[in-house]
Amino acid sequence: MKRSHEPIFWLLFGAGGMLAALIGAMLVLITAFAVPLGLLPADAFSYANMLAFAQNLFGKAFILAVVALFFWHAVHRIFHSLHDVGIHAGTGARVLCYGTALAGTLLTVWALWTIGF
Repeated sequence: MKRSHEPIFWLLFGAGGMLAALIGAMLVLITAFAVPLGLLPADAFSYANMLAFAQNLFGKAFILAVVALFFWHAVHRIFHSLHDVGIHAGTGARVLCYGTALAGTLLTVWALWTIGF
């Protein structure tokens, strides 16, 4: 039986899907409705507060987990949806899809690193 890297991608897909279901909806609720409607104080999302959150180690871990796992979830879904629309994805599509997620993850790591601690 040939070994495959597919379980790693399914793990990232599943983790990203779980975060999208649990945290993504709450992020939309907070940023699109709660703050603009005045249910939360507007100062909660001020630049200073968000910068302090992004400079905190736990904040960095949260941001990285959400952004990176959302990327991996999306590209894995796109890659497997190519078959549904009649495109039989080969190595090029795999490299393009998963390379995009890797680039997005590395860009997020770089951005969080440049923000500082």
